[in-house]
Amino acid sequence: MRDEKRSPTLLKWSEHGLGHLINPIHPEIEDRDWISKIWSNIVRKSLKLKTNKLDFESVPAIGRTTVSSPRILESLQGLNKGKTYRDQIKPFNFLITCHVKPFGHRTDINPEKFHLIAPYELDPNKWTRMNWVDQYSAEVFRISPDYSSRKTIRVKTYGDVISEYEFHPEPKCADSNGYTCRNETVGLLHRRHVRIGGIVPIGKESNRLEQVAEGLIHSANTVYTVYVDESRDEWERKIRPALNTVSLSVLGEETGLSRRMLIKARKGKARPHPRNQRLLISALRKFGKL
Repeated sequence: MRDEKRSPTLLKWSEHGLGHLINPIHPEIEDRDWISKIWSNIVRKSLKLKTNKLDFESVPAIGRTTVSSPRILESLQGLNKGKTYRDQIKPFNFLITCHVKPFGHRTDINPEKFHLIAPYELDPNKWTRMNWVDQYSAEVFRISPDYSSRKTIRVKTYGDVISEYEFHPEPKCADSNGYTCRNETVGLLHRRHVRIGGIVPIGKESNRLEQVAEGLIHSANTVYTVYVDESRDEWERKIRPALNTVSLSVLGEETGLSRRMLIKARKGKARPHPRNQRLLISALRKFGKL
């Protein structure tokens, strides 16, 4: 930022969290200057300066995605029907996608299994008049910023996305006092210190977590697979060794668990029931061992 007579000028801005959206001013070009306009308003508002009305705030927030799986291509069969191969949507072609408002769909629709896609179209005037397909059910809908019928899905506008973006928490950062950044945090942020708490093998699908953050995938469970290695989990690495630092009599008195069970747990011969594990963890934390 540069302060010239209290009129801030952006020198650098971040596209993270907005970069997946199409340019709402000129969708046909890759110019990202529209993001700087959003950041300028956010900064000016925090400095209690006058902000500028953005002309694209009422436009449906549209992103770009690709036909990246057979399931997505299968859901597009209705749109491809009757078209020559040349005009059909094919694997790895671009599509456009939108973001549904909370409760913006029918009550019988599962929001975690509902996502609208459409052929690649860069004319904003056509977005609310064209057919959109749910990639899970292949059902066809129309979209609108406002509710009009059961076949119309209420979608977020760029204004909605900007409001959420302005107040989203930033868990990677801390405020000036070192506390984790929350929705209401303002001021200069600092990077948090990170300590390795454990190593957990995860599947390669986890590289799609950014799509979860962008709202293109609605449940992290679909892209986040954990492979548990009991020889390296937290119980074996931290909790069981800590049990050996507290006497059996103290552990028994604090948790109400039997001496026999505690001995087996300390030696690794038997892992306690999850309820008993929580009792032991609570006791260890009380004694400052965790």
